[in-house]
Amino acid sequence: MGLVFVVISKIGKQDHPIVIINYFMAIGVILGGLLSINNWVQPVGSEWLLLASLGVVGFIGQLFMTRSFQIASTSLVAPLKYLEVIFTVLIGATWFLEIYTLWSVLGIALVIIGLVLNILYKSRWSS
Repeated sequence: MGLVFVVISKIGKQDHPIVIINYFMAIGVILGGLLSINNWVQPVGSEWLLLASLGVVGFIGQLFMTRSFQIASTSLVAPLKYLEVIFTVLIGATWFLEIYTLWSVLGIALVIIGLVLNILYKSRWSS
């Protein structure tokens, strides 16, 4: 993902965000398809609706993320990407009743601590 962030920021405003998303998704489909070919399960019934909604929401999120990397510095935008860890844990615990192990909680805490330290470090150097 870090490589994707750097590439998107280096492209800058030269290409439209949808062009970048198109290439990103094409590579993802090819790699994901090759890696899942032996484990493929055909979606049925309402699973198609879930997949379609995942595609629409994912596209919107990717569009805004790509645009933000084109406009702002990678060092400013990338730390915000790690906030998804917090949202993923909250959704997993509330909607899916997931229980996290001590190692998972420790890893999440390290990511959040790293995010906070990065923000503090950047704010110290910018002032």
